[in-house]
Amino acid sequence: MTTSKNHIVFTVINDLTYDQRMQRICTSLTNAGYKVTLIGRNLASSKPLVDQPFSQIRLQLIFTKGKLFYLEYNLRLLWHLWRHSYTILGAVDLDTLVPAVLIGRWKGKKVVYDAHEYFSELPEVIHRPLVQKIWEKVAFWGIPKVDLAYTVNQSLAYLFKAKYGKKFEVIRNVSYLKPILNASKTEKYILYQGAVNVGRALPELITAMQWVDCQLYICGKGDVYEKCVALVKKLALETKVKFLGFVAPNDLRKITEGATIGYNCLAPHQGVSYFLSLANKFFDYIHAGIPQLATNYPEYRKFNEKYEVAILLKELSPSIIAKKLTFLLENRTHYERLRENCLQAREEVNWQVEEKELLRIYKDISI
Repeated sequence: MTTSKNHIVFTVINDLTYDQRMQRICTSLTNAGYKVTLIGRNLASSKPLVDQPFSQIRLQLIFTKGKLFYLEYNLRLLWHLWRHSYTILGAVDLDTLVPAVLIGRWKGKKVVYDAHEYFSELPEVIHRPLVQKIWEKVAFWGIPKVDLAYTVNQSLAYLFKAKYGKKFEVIRNVSYLKPILNASKTEKYILYQGAVNVGRALPELITAMQWVDCQLYICGKGDVYEKCVALVKKLALETKVKFLGFVAPNDLRKITEGATIGYNCLAPHQGVSYFLSLANKFFDYIHAGIPQLATNYPEYRKFNEKYEVAILLKELSPSIIAKKLTFLLENRTHYERLRENCLQAREEVNWQVEEKELLRIYKDISI
């Protein structure tokens, strides 16, 4: 156990409700004896915060998107960090890095950088050259100055080290090992959980559902949500495709465990961040004991070669997606083999194991 004089603050731009990675990290550090505060922002749609073992703060903003939002949030964050006494400043992704580095240097505090993704290579960024250039300047300025950096997989860690000259540790987005409570499978449905954003191959999945004898549940919202709803109406799939919107983590777990197949595919040509990703949902599906369709990208391929928990797709046409989904639904032998592999993998790859690495790297920079 460390001492409570180590007060860590983590900064994100979401509203904290659905950020399971940060909830896991903050809980583990709190249980290890650190005092932890997680800062996000309040949205008009935000639900009341659920009690956690760590402190939570939501900043109230005037602007909710665009350049003015980022400017306002960073200024408010800068002011908050200046006024409060934290011993370790944790920036989550590039959009909160500048205030943490500035205050860390002014006050002589430790700065941690948690890269959930390759921010300047996100689909929302790569098609906007000026915006991408700004974020890259932030990265080259700020990342070399931090005391500790970590990311979600080894591929990104190697890339960041080569590009920014900073060693990155790896803390994966793996789930807690918990008993599977909803394994009855009273109904068949395919599940997509996560942001309904560009590049998630959701139009292809929805189109494929015309030829798949099963329901599809989509949990989440994002920048192509309305387009997906419109596509379902256009294809007359309203009775087959259900949009459940944002779902609280505890409720989402029940839905995930009850699913038949998980979907975790990424459209091609959407930037390096997607190509080198290793998503939360990949491990959530594994921990629920459900086989999945995933994209044949390096980190998923590496994991699947060891455990075989998914069917990996090299092509994401609706016809191929429909074919693979139908195969899993009808081929009981193959389905059960993947399911058993999921149950084995979850015993070896889980947060109870991963948090040991988290605590090790924080011990090295603690007071």
